[in-house]
Amino acid sequence: MAKIVIIDDEPSILQLMTKLCSGLGHEVFPLMTGSEGLQTISKESPDLLIVDLKIGDMSGIEIIEQCTKNYPGMPIIMVTGFGSVETAVEAMRQGAFDYLTKPFELDDLQRTLNRALKISSSKESTLTDETKVAKIKPKNQLIGNSPEVKEILRIVEKIANNDSPALLEGEYGSGKQIVARAIHDRSRRCDEPFKILHCSALPENLLEAELFGGDGRETIFARAHGGTVVLEEINVLPVRLQSQLNSFLDELGNLKLHESDNQGPDFRLIATSTERLEEWVDERKFREDLYYRISVIPIMVPPLRKRKDDIELLANHFLENYSNLTGSKRKEIDKFAMTFLKNYKWPHNVGELQNAIQRACALSEDKRIRPTDLPPKITNKVEINDDENEAIKHQLPIGVKLSDYIKKQEKVFIRETLKYNNGSREKTAGMLGVSIATLYRKMGLKVERDKLLNS
Repeated sequence: MAKIVIIDDEPSILQLMTKLCSGLGHEVFPLMTGSEGLQTISKESPDLLIVDLKIGDMSGIEIIEQCTKNYPGMPIIMVTGFGSVETAVEAMRQGAFDYLTKPFELDDLQRTLNRALKISSSKESTLTDETKVAKIKPKNQLIGNSPEVKEILRIVEKIANNDSPALLEGEYGSGKQIVARAIHDRSRRCDEPFKILHCSALPENLLEAELFGGDGRETIFARAHGGTVVLEEINVLPVRLQSQLNSFLDELGNLKLHESDNQGPDFRLIATSTERLEEWVDERKFREDLYYRISVIPIMVPPLRKRKDDIELLANHFLENYSNLTGSKRKEIDKFAMTFLKNYKWPHNVGELQNAIQRACALSEDKRIRPTDLPPKITNKVEINDDENEAIKHQLPIGVKLSDYIKKQEKVFIRETLKYNNGSREKTAGMLGVSIATLYRKMGLKVERDKLLNS
């Protein structure tokens, strides 16, 4: 059993981390302020510190600086939001053992925690057998019954234990990281580190340090030894670093091929991209040799609008997660709200759906989520069948003033009638049963007064 101090001012995150560490048999000191954290560290001499980057009374960087100076043998895990990855990397330069980006999965926290505790031989005996073998089921599973998701799951099962590099392509928020996690969790590497490097979150110098080291810094590949490295948004990798990465992977492959004693780090590489890299190769935006090296197993992850059959399943999954996180009873989505969810285009994909469900849970006044609880952009359009032809769909902008809607429809009708009459305004006015002056006014056009008088 180890003593662990956790400092985070988000009650829900603090509670989750505390629950995990306590469940593994550790003695946990959960705190919400830096000052309380430093006092507890001084008093308890913990074996590990987990600290959020941004806390109310002081920054996580300040806490790391003091702890590395006064307690040099204590490993520190930094927890940070996505937008603060650069600062977290800098914190590691100052002595932090590793960092996790929110939202993180509990099994990833557990693996990082176990590795951090093992770095000190004097602390090795504090790890119980239960701690070493405990396995937390990841919550961010690949969810869906659509043909598209079933096909991805079939591929994942087939290639999980094949160490060939995989390239996951798809829009922002489509679930590429979850697919990468699914590959890792189904592979022989599932109990080893799962490390993600957000290529778009770091300036070039820090990105280079993460990939290739420098100043005594351990690379992400070394920290993930035995596990999986995900290079997220590899499409933004500068050309210079593309060349270095290709050379690094080539050298690593040669070492393994010749069974060298110094084979370097052992990891499975997964890259993700929001762009079609094959097209970028043709446009000379991405190195061709690196593309073929990382895309041995290509997987296209479809946007949510292409797998609408999964929306209800995902929405209910997020409802369950929210109720577990808040300790509240699970709410239900009424059929009208579900209709809006299914008809919305979801331009920001699964992440947008998750945010919509979380917002609805917070705003709903009883056990049921109704259309009024959903974000306005989701409910301001509804798709209905035509009265005479069910194959024809109409989108109605719910919430728009009737006069504005009628004006817009008039313009559309006039425009299409003009097309039918090859642009003849006289024929169009006659067909519509209005004067030329009325036609011009409804079209928003100005015309000379004498022409109107003659019409």
